[in-house]
Amino acid sequence: MPYDIDPRLLRAFTAVAEELHFTRAAARLYVAQQALSRDIRRLERELGATLFVRSTRRVALTADGERLLPYARRVLTAQDELAAAFRGVPERPLLVDVSVPIGTAHAVLEAARGRVPDDCELVARFHSGLTGAAAEVAAGRLDVSFGRYAALPADVRAGLDHQPVRLEPMAVLLRDDHPLAARPAVPLAELAGETLYAAAGNPQTVEWTDLAEQLFAGRGIATAAPFPEIEGSQEFVRVVRKRGWSVLASVEFMDVPGMVLRPLVDPVPLSPVSMVWRRGLRHPGLDALRAAARDLGQRHAWLAPPGGAWWLPEADARAMGVDG
Repeated sequence: MPYDIDPRLLRAFTAVAEELHFTRAAARLYVAQQALSRDIRRLERELGATLFVRSTRRVALTADGERLLPYARRVLTAQDELAAAFRGVPERPLLVDVSVPIGTAHAVLEAARGRVPDDCELVARFHSGLTGAAAEVAAGRLDVSFGRYAALPADVRAGLDHQPVRLEPMAVLLRDDHPLAARPAVPLAELAGETLYAAAGNPQTVEWTDLAEQLFAGRGIATAAPFPEIEGSQEFVRVVRKRGWSVLASVEFMDVPGMVLRPLVDPVPLSPVSMVWRRGLRHPGLDALRAAARDLGQRHAWLAPPGGAWWLPEADARAMGVDG
């Protein structure tokens, strides 16, 4: 039995054990999938045990893999604590864009705050979309944001890293007297002939408008005409109510008086949410955010597509590591 196992091999094992997906685990560790597979095989040789059962469709832990996982986590936690003890000067505050104080990004931020010491500050920022926030991240004026990574231009993505967080089901916000408001869920086909607001005209949220236009194409659903950027939740509520818009949204959305939120089905359209940060960034707050996103994702199956029919553009499916 070896007594000097390389911690890198344990990190590789733990990533695959937590993701149960080699592509996502490789992206999480910033390594090629082939290199990750080599590390797993090397660890299995050193331990004399098979750690995973692999097929073309799934990855599962063996009994030896289940036995190793808590030990690996303790070793890696001790290593991280050792590094933190000699880090020296307290880290600067990490600036984290959550867009609005509700939903996926906000949940990840709150969970991460429970993982860091008091001298590690995670400060929330509220940008309206990833297109605008990514420019701030690239310029160093913001550290972390959330949103649709695959829609960013290639030259912007080249300076960023990302971690898939959630396949967020989409919804429609309707006036409470709308004919579809009484439905518990709204089939996409029932929106034919409707016009939905999807932030057209806001240069900060181009990725959301593009996702909407791809979803609406061929379904007879129109995108509301471009409108100036709406800043702040109170102003959004005022404008939406005044103009009587139906709104493309996600299933976690702010309350709007006089309107109801209904999930979309047949198929369920998915909004891909990644955590995005500047390439090369090192900060204990980032480590906490990434760990919190993984834990929440596993607990709530955030990266598992829903049963039945669902919709996601091909480029987004690749970026999120989604099969099928």
